[in-house]
Amino acid sequence: MARSWRVITLLGLILVLAAACTAGAPTTSEFRSIGNNLTDSRGSAAVGQSAPGSIPAFDSKAENGIPTLVTNPSRNLILTANVAMKTQDPWATADKARAIATGLGGDILAMSQTGQGENRSALITVRVPSDRFDEALRQLKLLDGEVLTSNVDAKDVTDQFTDLQARLVAKQAEEQRYLQLFPQAKTVDETLKIDAALGNVRVQIEQLQGQLNLIKNRTEFSTITMAISPILTVPTETAGVWDPSKTFAKAIAALSVFFKFAADLAIWILVFGWIPLIALALLLAANRMRRPGVTAPTS
Repeated sequence: MARSWRVITLLGLILVLAAACTAGAPTTSEFRSIGNNLTDSRGSAAVGQSAPGSIPAFDSKAENGIPTLVTNPSRNLILTANVAMKTQDPWATADKARAIATGLGGDILAMSQTGQGENRSALITVRVPSDRFDEALRQLKLLDGEVLTSNVDAKDVTDQFTDLQARLVAKQAEEQRYLQLFPQAKTVDETLKIDAALGNVRVQIEQLQGQLNLIKNRTEFSTITMAISPILTVPTETAGVWDPSKTFAKAIAALSVFFKFAADLAIWILVFGWIPLIALALLLAANRMRRPGVTAPTS
């Protein structure tokens, strides 16, 4: 009888432990919820690493000597490029660069063409729409010539542009408040004070608007400066061919050098030739003074 009670008690404990384990374990739906939460947390972390508001990393790559930039279009960037190259005809290359800029919707800011013949050179500065910047560089690479140096730069002015916009909105709101106060002015003094404050705010609004327009213009159009120099050809002499005219010219040049040397030598002798003569005369006089006198013979 005692053994049967022990068996019943043991079975009861086993059932209680099984129920407790079943209650504490997560169900299939809870497993799915946990998995979704982990996936969402990982996904949000990845998105946080590449948030649109973060400063973009510029991926530069070079092709045919002129690097280009892979930029983030959501940022306000001022793009500039400086290129130095050599061509057979720098003036013609500068005209082609101007045609490329105008063909892409840009214009020319400055161009100078100097020299003549084989010594021609050109310096040209153009601007193109920022969304055609890479296309302009690609077409410039196709020009006949050799790229010597190149530099492409992107300046991020997004924070500055956003700050100016916020300040402009605040000043415009302040202007509206002053305009609402105008009808409420009861004295001339109040009217003059409101008018002076309103004029000051409008000056600040114009300044902020001008700065915004300048930044917007520089971000919408990119500047490219090209310095183009000529490719100088060095004449080479043909070996093994005798040219009497060249030999005669060399002989005349050598003769002129000889006559010049002889003339210089004569001038030096004329100016300083008396110095060794005086030294020789002094030496002879000293020798005579040291020579012993001759005695007459005795009878």
